Amino acid sequence: MVAVLKRKYILPVLAGGFLFVGASFKQDFFEIAKQIEIFTTLFKTVNQNYVDEVNPGELMDKAIKNMLADLDPYTNYFNEQDVARFKINSTGEYTGIGAMINRKEGRLIVVEPYKNFPADKAGLKAGDEIIQIGDVNLVDFKEDAGTLLRGAKNSKVDIKYKRQGKLLTTQITLDEVEVKAVPFYALLSDKTTGYIVLSQFNSKASLEVKDALTKLKGEGATKIILDLRGNPGGLLHEAVNICNLFVPQNEVIVTTKSKSEKHNNTYKTQRGPIDLEIPLVVLVDGKSASASEIVAGALQDLDRAVIVGARSFGKGLVQRPLDLTYGTQVKVTISRYYTPSGRCIQALDYTHKDKDGKAIRTESKNYNAFKTKKGRTVYDGGGIQPDVELTEAKQSTIAAALLKSDGIFNFATEYYYKNPNQGNTVPTLTDADFATFKNFLKKDNFQLDTETEIALKNTLAIAKKEKIDESIAAEYQQLLLALQRSEEKELEKNKAEIKDLLLDEIIKRYQYREGLYQYYTKSNVEISKAVAILNNSAEYNKILKN
Repeated sequence: MVAVLKRKYILPVLAGGFLFVGASFKQDFFEIAKQIEIFTTLFKTVNQNYVDEVNPGELMDKAIKNMLADLDPYTNYFNEQDVARFKINSTGEYTGIGAMINRKEGRLIVVEPYKNFPADKAGLKAGDEIIQIGDVNLVDFKEDAGTLLRGAKNSKVDIKYKRQGKLLTTQITLDEVEVKAVPFYALLSDKTTGYIVLSQFNSKASLEVKDALTKLKGEGATKIILDLRGNPGGLLHEAVNICNLFVPQNEVIVTTKSKSEKHNNTYKTQRGPIDLEIPLVVLVDGKSASASEIVAGALQDLDRAVIVGARSFGKGLVQRPLDLTYGTQVKVTISRYYTPSGRCIQALDYTHKDKDGKAIRTESKNYNAFKTKKGRTVYDGGGIQPDVELTEAKQSTIAAALLKSDGIFNFATEYYYKNPNQGNTVPTLTDADFATFKNFLKKDNFQLDTETEIALKNTLAIAKKEKIDESIAAEYQQLLLALQRSEEKELEKNKAEIKDLLLDEIIKRYQYREGLYQYYTKSNVEISKAVAILNNSAEYNKILKN
C-alpha cells in the first residue's frame, strides 16, 4: 500500500518538476528568440531608413559592447583582432616589436621596451610617441595600431616617432617575442631566501615558477618569497598548478559555482608537490587580482603561506572565451570562484548598482567570517586580506591619480634625458627633486583627474549646457582652487610614496625592469618584511598557528 501511495504521489510530483523545467526552458528560449527578432528587425529598419549613411559594422559593434557593459567589465566581445591579442595574453608569445605600447588620447606611446627585443635594438625608448608605421599616419588611424607592429618574423617595419620634440625614424626587424610569466628570480643577500616574481598567469606560468623554485633550492634557498604584486591574473588552471608546487596532491584549491551546472567545478591539485615544508611568504597588493587571489587565498586557507602586503583587488569572478561566427569571440563571466574555506572574495556587486550605474562595493561590516584549515579566521567580500598588512603597500588616491594621468611617467621621461649618464647607478631623489616634480606638474598644467576633480569638471560642463556657467563662475573657481590646494597637501602628505614611484619609473629607464627587481631585493619594504618573517620561525609559525 505504501509503495502504491509513493508511486501515486511522487511520480506526479517528479513529472510536474520536469514539466516545470521544460516549461521554464521553453519560456526562456521563446523570450530570447523574441528579443532577437525584435533587434534584427530594428537593426535592418534603422540601417535602411536613417537619414544619413551608417556603418552597420560599427553600429553593431557599439550595440554589443554597450549591452555587455551593463553586466560587468569582464564580459567582453572580441572581434578578429581582439581574439589575436587575447591569444597572445594567454600564451605570452607573438611575433612583433617586443614593447608595451599604449594609445591614449589618440597618441601611441612606448611605455616600456623589453630588453634586447626588436624595439629596444632599434633604439626606441619609453616616452617615444610613434606617429607613423610604414605608410600609415596614425593621426587619422582609428583602428588598433598594434596590429601594424606585428607580422612575419624578420619582416621590417619603418617607424617615425617623436622624442623630446624631435622627429626621428628607425627600422624595426620583427622577431619572436616571449613575455615571461616569471620575469625575475634570485637568491637574496642572506643566501637562504629565494625571491620569485610572477607577473602573469599565462600557459607557462606554473612551469616557470617550478623552474625558478627548483633552481633557487639548488642554490641553497631554504625559504621562498612569491611576489604577486601587480599581477592581474590569467588562467585558472595555472593558479591551481602553482599551488600544487607547495601543497599535496588531491587538495581542493578552488571551487566554481554558477546557475549553469556545467560550470560548477572543483579544482584539485593533480601532481606531487615540489616542497611541502619550505617556509613561504606571498606578497600581494591592490592590483593583485583573479588568479593571483586564487593562489594567495588557497595558500592562506590551507595555512601554507603567510600573506604580506595590502588587501588584494577583489575579483572573484571566472570568465571563459566562447567562439562565435566569423572568427569572433565573447568572453563571458560564467561563475564565481570560492577558496578552500568557502569564501568568495568578489568586492563589487555588479547585479546591484548605485544611481550613477556603478557597482556597489561590499562594506567591511558585511564581510562573512570563515575558518582556515587550522582554525584561523579569514573574511570574504573584499579581496584577500593579508596576514600581515603594511601601510607602505597601500596606494594613496593621489598616487593612483598621478599614475593614471601619466604625471610620474612623463616626469621620468624628462629626468632621463636631463640625466643621460646615470648608467646603472640608482639615483637618490631629494626633496629638491620632489619640488622639481611638483613644478613640472604645474608647468605642464597637469590634470590629476581625481574623482572629485572629474566630478567638478562635469558639473561645469552641465552648467555650460544649461547656460548658467557664468552665474556660478566665481564659485567654480573657488572650488577649483580649494581642490588644487587640497591636492597640493596630498602631494606633500604622500611624498615618500610618490618619490618611491618616481624612483621605480626612473630605474626602469636606465636598467629595464630587471634592474628594478634587483633594486627591490635590496630596498623594498615589503620584501624586507617578508625576509624578517621568514627569518623568525617563531613569528612565522605563530601567524600560521603551527
